[in-house]
Order: sequence, then C-alpha cells, then structure tokens
Amino acid sequence: MANQFDTQIAKDYESILNRLEDTFGDWFNGKMEAPSMTNNLYPYTKMFEPIKINRLEIKNRLVMGPMGNVNLADETGRPSEKMISYFEARAKGGVGLITTGLVPTSFGVDPTVIERDKLSYFPRIDRSRSNFVGWRNLAYAVHSYGSKIFIQLTPGLGRVGNPECLITQTKLPVSASWNPNFYIPAIPCKRLSDGACKKIIKKTAQAAMDAKEAGLDGVYLHGHEGYLLEQLTNPAFNRRLIGRYSSWQQFGLDMVAKIRERCGSRYPIMYRIDLSLMLNATYGDKMKKIKSLKKFRDERLVIETLDYMKNLVSAGVDIFDVDLGCYDNWWLPHPPASMPSGCYLEVAELVKKYFKENNIKSNAGVDVPVVAVGKLGYPDLAEKALREEKCDMVMLARPLLADPEWPNKAYSGKVQEIRPCIGCHEACIKEFVEGGHPQCAVCPATSFENGLLGGIKKADVKKKVAVVGAGPSGVVAAKTLLLRGHDVTLFEKEDAVGGTLRYASIPKIKYELKNYVDYLAGVVEDAKKNYGLKTQFSKAVTTDELKAGKFDVVLTATGSSQVGLPINGAVQKHVISAVEALKDIERLKSAKDIVIIGGGDSGCELAYYLKYELGKNVVIVEQAPTLMTKTCTANRGHILHYLEKAGVRCYNCANVQAINSSSVDIIANASKTVPNPYNTTEPVLPENVHNPLAKKIKSLPKAVSVEADLVILAAGTVPNNELFKKCQEERVAPLIYNIGDSNTCGKVFTAVKSAFNVAKNI
Repeated sequence: MANQFDTQIAKDYESILNRLEDTFGDWFNGKMEAPSMTNNLYPYTKMFEPIKINRLEIKNRLVMGPMGNVNLADETGRPSEKMISYFEARAKGGVGLITTGLVPTSFGVDPTVIERDKLSYFPRIDRSRSNFVGWRNLAYAVHSYGSKIFIQLTPGLGRVGNPECLITQTKLPVSASWNPNFYIPAIPCKRLSDGACKKIIKKTAQAAMDAKEAGLDGVYLHGHEGYLLEQLTNPAFNRRLIGRYSSWQQFGLDMVAKIRERCGSRYPIMYRIDLSLMLNATYGDKMKKIKSLKKFRDERLVIETLDYMKNLVSAGVDIFDVDLGCYDNWWLPHPPASMPSGCYLEVAELVKKYFKENNIKSNAGVDVPVVAVGKLGYPDLAEKALREEKCDMVMLARPLLADPEWPNKAYSGKVQEIRPCIGCHEACIKEFVEGGHPQCAVCPATSFENGLLGGIKKADVKKKVAVVGAGPSGVVAAKTLLLRGHDVTLFEKEDAVGGTLRYASIPKIKYELKNYVDYLAGVVEDAKKNYGLKTQFSKAVTTDELKAGKFDVVLTATGSSQVGLPINGAVQKHVISAVEALKDIERLKSAKDIVIIGGGDSGCELAYYLKYELGKNVVIVEQAPTLMTKTCTANRGHILHYLEKAGVRCYNCANVQAINSSSVDIIANASKTVPNPYNTTEPVLPENVHNPLAKKIKSLPKAVSVEADLVILAAGTVPNNELFKKCQEERVAPLIYNIGDSNTCGKVFTAVKSAFNVAKNI
C-alpha cells in the first residue's frame, strides 16, 4: 500500500522513528530534559481552557488515560463500588475527561477475555442489563463534578491475551492471521474468519449504544499496542490474502462506521492508535533472526498510519491519542521510569501538522483534537506543550493514580504538593499481571477510595507516637498519623529525608525517584509547619531514648541492608555494595573495569548508570536464567534493550567462584540452551504460571576470568529489623509495629502500603 505514497516522504517519516529509538537510550545526555515539579508557567491558562469533542464540551484539556480496571469490577463485570469510587476520586480531583480501562466486546469470539465458569477479570457492558446499574452509577458519580467519561472498548486481546485458554477452554487464542502468542510464542493464535470479525463489529457497536444509554459521554476504541483491533489493522499482524478484511484498514473503518450508524452523528468517538509499532526501528536486522518477530516485518508505515487516521475521521472518529510501540517493545507504549518525560510530544505534533496540512475535519465540521501521551505529569511541561500547539489535550494516566488531585493542585498553583509518579509500574501494571488490581506505589489510597470516604478519620484517642526512619514508609506513616490527630516525632539517623532512595535516585534515569524524594522532604516540612510534627535527625535513636519518651506507639521504619555473598575474596577494599557505590561516585569514576554481581533491578540500573553516564566497561554476572526477573516487563525491557545496545556483557546462569585483586573468576554455562539475557520480545512469566513448552536449560560449565578493578555486590537486601526486635524485647511502648523494608524488603509500593495501613488504624 505504501507504493501510493511519495517514497521520500515515507522514508523521512521512518527516519524519525530511528532517531527516537536512538534518543530513548541516552536521552539524558543533552537530548531531552528531566523535568521537576515547578510552576514557572502558572497560571496554566491553556491547560484549563475548555475544548469541544464533536459537540461535547470538556471543561479543561486534561484527560485521565485508560488503565485497565482489571479485577475492580464484580465477577459478572458490573462496575463495583470500589471501581466507581476510584473514578469519582479523579473526577473530584478536577480532570476534564475520564477514560475507563479496556472493556472487551469480543466475548464468545476471543477466548482470552474469559476465564473458567464464564467469568472475567474485565469490566463488562455486554453481559446483561443487570450490569447497566454499575455503569449508570459510575456516570452519575463522574458527572457530579463536571467531568465527562468515555468507555474504552476493545474488540479483543488476540495474540496478547492469556494463552491459558488453551488449557481452560481447549481453545487457541485468536488473531488477524496465524501469529505467535506473545506470552508463549510456541502457542499459535488462530486466524479469525471474516464472519467472526463482523460479529465483533456488531458487538462493539451494541456496546457503544449501551454505553450511550447508560449515560457515558463517548466511546474510546483501543486500537494501539498490538491488541486485536491493531492486529486486524496493521499488516505486521494482518497477512490475510482473501476476504473483506485482507484490506487491513477495513476492520477499523467498518467498526467506526457501525458505531456511528448505531449511535448517531453527535456521539463522540475517540481512537487510541500508535503511529508505528516501531519494531523495525527497535530491532533492525534482528527482525529477520528472532523467530517470534519474523512475521511482523511488514509493519504499518507512519505514512500509512496517517492515511488510515484520515479515513477513520471520514468514517466518524472525532479525536485521537497517539503513541508508539506494542507488547514486543513494551517500554514504548508504557514508558517506564527510565524513559524521558514528554517522549511522544513530537509524535502528537506530527499528527496535528498532517491534519492541518490536509484540512482534515471531523463529521462535526471542526478540527480533530490530538491528545498527547507519554509521561506528561509535570504541569509546566503539559502547559508548554499546549501553548506551543504540539497537542490539543494532555493525557495523564499514572500521574492521576499517584495524585487524583493533580488538576486541582495545578489549577491553584500548588504544584509542589503534587505527589509525583515514580514510573515503577509495580502497583499499576505489574500488580494486575500477577493477579491483583491497579493500585499505586506512592498513593496507598488508590483503588481503596470507597473505604476512605471523607478522608482520613480522626482518632478517638490522641496518642504519642514515635516513627523511626524517614524513608518513604516513615514519612507516609508520620503524615497519616498526624492526619489522625496524633502527636508524632520522626527520628532519622541521616541528615535528610528519603532513606536509601536518596542514593538510588542519583542516576539520571532515576529522575522521577529524585522528584519523589524531594516531595517527601516537602511533606515533612509541611507537617512540621502545619501539623506540629517533631523531628530528630542526624542521630540514631536508642531504645533508652524511646523508653524515656514515654510513647504510646513506636513504629520502626529502619529500611534494609545489602546482602553479602559467601564468595572467596568478597571482603576486600575493591568489593562494595550497590548502595556504597552510589555513596562514593568519585570511586566509580576512578574505576575502569567493573563487575556487578547480581542482575536484578539495582544491578542492571547501576550498570546502565556506569555505562551511559560514566563510560565504564561493565560486566553483569547473574545466577538466574533471566535478568530483572521480578520487574515489570516495560521497565525491564527498556533497561535491557539499551544495555545490550551499549555492549554491556552479561553472564547469566553463571556462578562466581572467587574475587581476585584484578579479576573475577566465574563458572559460566556455555550451553546454547542458556537464554539470551537481553531478550525483550518475551516476558518473564509469573512463577505460579507453568510453561510446559519451555525449553530445558542444559549444563556446559566453562571457567571464565573477567577483569575487574571494582566489584559491586547487588544481590538483594535483608531487613534492618534489629531495632524492632530490641524495642519488643525491652517493651519500649505498649504498641510496637515494624513497617516498610525493615519488615518485608520490597519496593516503594510495599513500604508505603504497610506504613499507611498501620498508621490509619492507630
């Protein structure tokens, strides 16, 4: 199809993708900036200017992005009180337009959207009229605050759906053509018939009409990231040779036309699309070598996407949001902490320019708004993008999980009070992948708003409470206790707030973590000024002092320590922990060859820092078959992809035998069955999911010596719980709790969650 377009223009568009692919690896080296919570452009006049979509007026230019409401609805798919309160909190927070998470319309066609006993972890609008009451109540709740809400409909998951349907239903997953499943590529996805495609279109149009009758303000089609709508409308996945839908645009155009036919000309239709899958730009020649990608080389070109968008507008689409990527390079559609903010503003601007140059108008006869996405949770950044006309609206997804009041705080100029997203994906995406529902690492109330109606309640009895440790768990606990009305003293052995996050946030790719540390420091200062918080910093508190303080409650939040390793030579001056390394940057700068033992988050992120910022020779040694095994696929993929591009060597399935004065001796597994440690085209499955098709790893030991003038141990952490144990033994207070990493080592998510849960009940 590209033959009908100017070849040079097509090449120029594709060159943009190659440049972005290069930029996203070392964006912090003068190519893009790391923003912070400033209010230099306040008042945000453009951000809070109304805009029309079709004939519907939205009160401001802020859109709550879709985040899968997995397991937030009842088992029947009806929106629960938990789900309704979750959206109501964001409406109350001032966002103009809310979009729901994906709601499948392909039940009975796509087996991956259903579970045993015909239940689903997705919200549903198709099952029965008894579901309507949930949607109607949701619409009423959102409308109370002047916000509008669009339902996001997905025609299915296809090859990115859960392949367990093969076991639970004895049915293959489906797709536009015979494609490999993303999670287990050895499982093929069956080609949908034209009849099945028409059935999905009919169901989607009915769902749109049901949404309209339920009081929802518009419909939002999930056409990006390689889901089923994308699979049928992208030649990478749709390689059909005959039938109506062998024309890859047709399925999307038919769907929009059918919705318009059922819902009328005035009902808004929004479409989520990626300008490109960006697979060729990401993987280059690997597209010919990686088995699961070989079929996908003929991806939709940028110029073809623009033409498709033009035709979608003719069919009835009123507004687009646009990004890049798919599951096979998942860090693109879900940009993690290490990606730059505003990463897709250029993409939105390109689409706006194309629409303007081609005089593309909606069926309402007005310009088609383009929504920018991609880590825009900084008011100055969002306002600047709108003022420079790079986009018409700004989408905030995770920032509204982190702080539902983001719009209200921005409107009133209280920008530094905005709780920043840290881009970790631990509580939003990773949580529901592993069987939970969307939450937030830094906002423990997210998805639990229905239990906190009216806010934090005052305690019946005011208590004197000591909180030991001013990391995230300690600060969250202290602020929550103050809101309960307690008398709180916060102890910290260091001279600043943040705990080990202060050092973890040193690499430039951890700028969002640094913003969070700054936020925590602001919380403490505000609490001292307005809530009477007492602080004692720069000195480790003792049990005798806690006893003397006559506290009613003591909370220990003393964090964790790095694990030592029983390796010959581990106790030498040139062998240090990951935290020690970040505390002594000058030592890192003076080293040349660095070996990192441990390929988890801290090891790989440290390797990134050492390679990209300090230009060091880095080698990672990891016992397990995979790196960053416990990390969200998006975050993991971005780090590993660019570590490989930078030439960082890795020995996985390897064991360290000895650390010498200038080298490290390891036993590597030289078998060809050892997985590629830098494989980003397949996810690491949760441990409770058995893959019967996984290949066995054979053993072929080989002794290897790696040069090293500095060795960094990054093998995990253990709780610092000695103070808690001593407090218990000496009975320093009637009630003693251990929270955060000193209780259970984990992420910011678990630290903050435990702190909040304990503190709100004291």
